[in-house]
Amino acid sequence: MTRFEKLGFIGLGAMGKPMVTHLAHKLPPASRIWVYDVLQPVVDDLCEEFPERVLKCANAKEVAEHVDTIVTMVPEGAHVRSVYLDPEHGVCSADISNRLVIDCSTIDTATSLAVKDHIAQNFPSASFYDSPVSGGVVGAIKGTIAFFLGCAESDPNVEHLIHLMRLMGKEVIPCGGPSLGLAAKLSNNYLSGVIAIACSEAFDMGMRSGLDPRTLAKVYAAGTAQNTICDKFCPVPNVYPDAPSSGGWKQGFKVQLMRKDFGLAVDMAKRVGSHNVLGDVGLETYDRAANDPRCRDLDSRVVYRYLGGQEDWQTQHNGA
Repeated sequence: MTRFEKLGFIGLGAMGKPMVTHLAHKLPPASRIWVYDVLQPVVDDLCEEFPERVLKCANAKEVAEHVDTIVTMVPEGAHVRSVYLDPEHGVCSADISNRLVIDCSTIDTATSLAVKDHIAQNFPSASFYDSPVSGGVVGAIKGTIAFFLGCAESDPNVEHLIHLMRLMGKEVIPCGGPSLGLAAKLSNNYLSGVIAIACSEAFDMGMRSGLDPRTLAKVYAAGTAQNTICDKFCPVPNVYPDAPSSGGWKQGFKVQLMRKDFGLAVDMAKRVGSHNVLGDVGLETYDRAANDPRCRDLDSRVVYRYLGGQEDWQTQHNGA
């Protein structure tokens, strides 16, 4: 089993930074992590927190030059193309022969396959995998995210990949082959996005009928409506203390990113011939929420606010 003594991590956003933090705490003492992000203050903060463990690089190419394993976690397909294929500073402008390369970004499958093909053609001894994650910022911080790995269980690197990912998260699911991790993630986020809208609507109708949302949460948990969004990411503020809504939706999976992923999922559904009756309605809802100044830059479950849900319900129920 590889000890991952020379690990690179590119992309230190809301998900990437806590993932690196887990690695810094859990990797063997001899391991070092070379990092890069376009926002230098984030890089500086990590290097200050782990001065002998985390090392700063000026660009993606420099990261690739120092390490044998590379993990990337950036927001969109355009960023993935830039990180890997920029001719001057991209990962592939270095010699990445024999490298293990893992992209945890949630992007379109076409971009992922293009990067994989480029690496296969130019560095045949390197191995590239898509491995998007699920569980949100809260999961990344707690180390409970799931990885949807774009390879078969028989892949020769699968044990190494699972070992690394379990340092950052909880569950690793090999999904069968290249880009299938992304297909699984987009399917997951489509379902998660639809459920968040449905939860918001269900809570709203129950609350307007006079029910306490805490009672509704118990009802959903006990009945056939039970789901993770209601249980851990409740869109109604102050029902579940650790939910992003209870902190003003300030920490979580931004609504713009849900709009992006939902759009990618709708595109994928159309491409493969899936008939999704909720797709266009859901996409329009997240598109409008993402452009609503009351919701922009907040956790995607802020769709509850966009749909007119009551936020100060505790006043009505006297905090009971």
